[in-house]
Amino acid sequence: MNLLLDTHAFLWYYSGSSNLSTKARFAIENPENDFFVSMASLWEISIKNGLGKLDLDAPLDTFFKDIVLKGFNLMPIDPSHILQSAALPSHHRDPFDRIIIGQALAEQMPVVTKDSLFEPYCQSSELQLIW
Repeated sequence: MNLLLDTHAFLWYYSGSSNLSTKARFAIENPENDFFVSMASLWEISIKNGLGKLDLDAPLDTFFKDIVLKGFNLMPIDPSHILQSAALPSHHRDPFDRIIIGQALAEQMPVVTKDSLFEPYCQSSELQLIW
């Protein structure tokens, strides 16, 4: 199964944080699953890092290179993701989360997230969450 990691889930997995749930960690580490990180997450990380709201252990360019070296699958943003995101009800206004939801729906992938603001989209669409 393919999984899309929300930004916080990716950061927690990447850093080995205990904040990641056991179920989420098992899903990510299951060799039968492939997991993806949205380019929107990398954009969000770069913005938060620049604002001082996120402290990376390395310069941003080194962090991005490390992601690729560690074999993380990156999901680009394509027009179908934008259209899917634009069609979403306005339960959640965060643009990064909306594009991640749009990507998950367009690609028919569950999202690994702790964010409860994703839950209304499970009722109004085919979105599936893992936490």
